[in-house]
Amino acid sequence: MSEHDNSYRQLFSHPRMVQDLIQGFVHQDWVALLDFSTLEPVQASFVSEDLKRHEDDVIWRVRCSDDWIYVYLLIEFQSQPDPWMALRMLVYVGLLYQQLVRSGELAARGLLPPVFPLVLYNGIRPWQGSERLADLIEPAPGELQGYQPGLAYLLLDESRFPDALDATQHGNLAAALIHLENSRAPEELRSGIRLLLHWLHAPEQAGLRRAFTVWLGRVLLPGKLQGVDFPALNELEEVDAMLAERVQEWTREWEQRGMLKGLEQGLEQGLEQGWEKGRKEGEVALMKKQLIRKFGSLSAQVVQRLEEASAEQLMEWAERILFSETIDRVFEDT
Repeated sequence: MSEHDNSYRQLFSHPRMVQDLIQGFVHQDWVALLDFSTLEPVQASFVSEDLKRHEDDVIWRVRCSDDWIYVYLLIEFQSQPDPWMALRMLVYVGLLYQQLVRSGELAARGLLPPVFPLVLYNGIRPWQGSERLADLIEPAPGELQGYQPGLAYLLLDESRFPDALDATQHGNLAAALIHLENSRAPEELRSGIRLLLHWLHAPEQAGLRRAFTVWLGRVLLPGKLQGVDFPALNELEEVDAMLAERVQEWTREWEQRGMLKGLEQGLEQGLEQGWEKGRKEGEVALMKKQLIRKFGSLSAQVVQRLEEASAEQLMEWAERILFSETIDRVFEDT
């Protein structure tokens, strides 16, 4: 298990994280029926036919009236979405059901309990795979269609929640996690960390504070500032103090790395799609975002220049953004 996988698993081994994730991001009526005080982890070790073990997923169960509902939380870290995720989830849920049958942990009437399949994705590219198994199966003729398996999962793509910490998410640790993942500057990181310090001050929350500290020091910060050596961090206060001390220096590095990485991603995505238009639109969108972030709103003339520019011009302007004090300096003599 990688450091990233292990850190996320440690975070979601705490019932508070699971509760905040469901209550904050699953906007469905049945959630109000759950008794989150009964949340408990399910120790599951699955062995599929190819003898590959599935021990890294997070499974919880929670009471809904007199029965359990199982929450199968699959955390995806891979850079590319898996178009066959619905099929994978069908297999995993089937293995869970087999284990419940063997252990006799069935619902009150001797039936299989409900399972809520949830995929938490924090990859770079937006998720594009279907969330329903039916979409992956060729339509069958006539009555044969009724015999095809069906399953759907709920996708929580972290990139779709740029404002995870809005007014409705006060005290929500899962929202803080997503905010930190989506942060674009050290100051945004500090705002999230200060909220964690406020929300996790109680002695009984020491385990969660430690889990967030490990994740920040070993995964998030090294991922956002590659090549920077970070000292060993034991408390959230140390993370906040370190960011405060080096915020200006890291802001410059962050912007430079983010700019170049974003351009590379835009180029890569365009090539994979096989369309010059897709590549160009990705670069222009990134340039607009960077210009707005540094200089504010864009005039119609600037937008037009961006959309009509060549790839070479966009690359040259992208480098100038890092050092220009005004937007006019970015485009002068070109």
